[in-house]
Amino acid sequence: MSIENKDIEERILMEIVVDAYGMEERALGWYYYLEDRISFPFLAECFKVDSHSPLILGEQVNVARMTGEGNWSQSQDMFVEISWRDRIFSVLLAQVKPLYIDEDEDTIEAISAYVARDEHPSRHKLNTQSALVEH
Repeated sequence: MSIENKDIEERILMEIVVDAYGMEERALGWYYYLEDRISFPFLAECFKVDSHSPLILGEQVNVARMTGEGNWSQSQDMFVEISWRDRIFSVLLAQVKPLYIDEDEDTIEAISAYVARDEHPSRHKLNTQSALVEH
């Protein structure tokens, strides 16, 4: 594991989901972490196609802000509000990557941690534990 991955893992465990005891609390932890750390607005590029989004690979959009609290999917995916073709709507944060924000370390760290969350073992462990508690 690289130093960067260890830093991200520690940030996820100690700062974002430290007191989360279920999926809803984890989602709230992520929401507030991202909302506090990301500097909006920023220019982004679509790097991942999603069947529920009209964005295509390489398309650039302006990301205005996080959508409101509670606007996440069951898999805890966060949404951001974008300006696209004279319209405003929400897409998955994981679908876009920031452009031209090299000087904003907090934004880069927050989005890097968010993207890395799918590989983090605690996400899978918590989902298993939550499933056991719910039954």
